[in-house]
Amino acid sequence: MLFDLPDDDVLYAALIARDPAYDGFAFVGVKSTGIFCRLTCPARKPKRENSVFYPSMVSAMEAGYRPCKRCRPLMQGGEKDPLVLKLLAALENEPDKKWSEGDVQAMNVDPSTVRRAFKRQFGITFLEMARLRRVGKGVDALTGGEPVIEAQLDASFGSGSGFRAAITRQIGLNPSQARKHQFLKADWLDTPIGSMLAIASRDALYLLEFIDRPALPNEIERLKQLTSSEIIFGRNPVIDQLEQELAAYFAGGKRLFVTPLAEFGSLFTRKVWDALRAIPAGEVRSYSALAADIGQATASRAVARANGANQISILIPCHRVIGADGSLTGYGGGLWRKRWLIEHERRMALSS
Repeated sequence: MLFDLPDDDVLYAALIARDPAYDGFAFVGVKSTGIFCRLTCPARKPKRENSVFYPSMVSAMEAGYRPCKRCRPLMQGGEKDPLVLKLLAALENEPDKKWSEGDVQAMNVDPSTVRRAFKRQFGITFLEMARLRRVGKGVDALTGGEPVIEAQLDASFGSGSGFRAAITRQIGLNPSQARKHQFLKADWLDTPIGSMLAIASRDALYLLEFIDRPALPNEIERLKQLTSSEIIFGRNPVIDQLEQELAAYFAGGKRLFVTPLAEFGSLFTRKVWDALRAIPAGEVRSYSALAADIGQATASRAVARANGANQISILIPCHRVIGADGSLTGYGGGLWRKRWLIEHERRMALSS
């Protein structure tokens, strides 16, 4: 069954492997300690005979187990590591600062720990993030018509050569060229099942993918070619709106998105994506059923290709398509995320 939890032996194997497939949908109570954990908890694993599995935090607590202080099962999955929160707050408070490892150490935190935490959460280090934001601010100033020297100072670069080198290295254009170019904005968004990268213009969303998706670098290059644009890190109203809608979705309170989406792809591909968006949350379709929905019952393979070409995850819900035999089939974000999203939406539908 797609939604039923497997038997305890399978769950114990998932616990040992720290398999994220059941994160949030199954918890382990440890008889010897009286605590309960996520299956992804990094703590030392209990023996099989000391492990009891529960479908919810409530059921574990009703059985008398206390939440683990290491994996913090009561914390929402999308909440950041407190160390990450501390550094992000510092970055927001001093957006113009040229950060160094010495600055990180001055905050009484270990730079290597910060590097690992940010790489795990965002795929880049804190110092890389700070530099990307400074470069993005400089590009914003250039495209807004400011002189190069003013843009350089806005981005907190002490030397003109350093500013020009940073701009060129990041976007492949020197400051004078950047002034005449079109740019898309990109930023990271947190979810309970991993950080996502959103890329949008001022008017529409072009990409929303999990940052560990193997095909993401190629998707970004293809998007740059398609739009004749470069990509800089920063925010715009579309990304702000998307962040709010995703937060409501993962909290279980929103099933419809109104963030404007960019129109691209062939007519057939757009028909498939429209059909995906028409699948109600909590339901799934097979590729053949989706082909029938668009009036081309024999085009299931072409439908599968269009499904795989989608680069706006969740809003264009390609995760709602499964195999004719009920199997999950492929998903660029990982099958465990596909299972998670389907189950999350099923629960939302049942509670509405």
